[in-house]
Amino acid sequence: MSAISERRERERAHRHQLIVTAARELAEAEGWEAVTTRRLAERVEYSQPVLYSHFNGRNDIVRAVAMDGFTELAAQLRRARQAAPGPESRRGPALRGVCGAYLEFATERPALYQAMFVLPTDLKFASAETPPALRACFDEFVNCFRPDDDRRELVAEVTWSALHGMAVLSGSGRIPPDVQEERLDFLITRFAGAPAGGSL
Repeated sequence: MSAISERRERERAHRHQLIVTAARELAEAEGWEAVTTRRLAERVEYSQPVLYSHFNGRNDIVRAVAMDGFTELAAQLRRARQAAPGPESRRGPALRGVCGAYLEFATERPALYQAMFVLPTDLKFASAETPPALRACFDEFVNCFRPDDDRRELVAEVTWSALHGMAVLSGSGRIPPDVQEERLDFLITRFAGAPAGGSL
């Protein structure tokens, strides 16, 4: 690749990330309803045709924001799992840490969480087409269970589903957020552990 082509690729990548960051900031400040190509063009000081040269429309922008979110979530879950106290054979603290980190992420980044899990995108879960960042998030849950448990992916999937329900219902005010820790303790001790034969 020539020096000119490399420079153009860098400039394009910079513009791409600038648009994604602007969409995320606008959504966090005013909600996803405010994220339009017109508002983004004004915010990044590019014309709407330039935006369309990077993204086919709003859903495509939401997808890009979601991918940033999954990369960040995977890193946050990994840090929580690795920071869990006790030997590797004790999986309970790791699961508690990962679940707590997940709910913290959803609470602190509601607009980003919406892009990842609520708004429509073409991202594939549990598929051969699942992007690596999504798989990395799931693997952090899987790694909280014993390697010799052939049902650990199923348990991880149900645990993640329960956490998503807690995050969305609590965030929308449908269940009170002040007892989230109690719910999390119940999930860890009574629900997540049971399908794995009681061995975390």
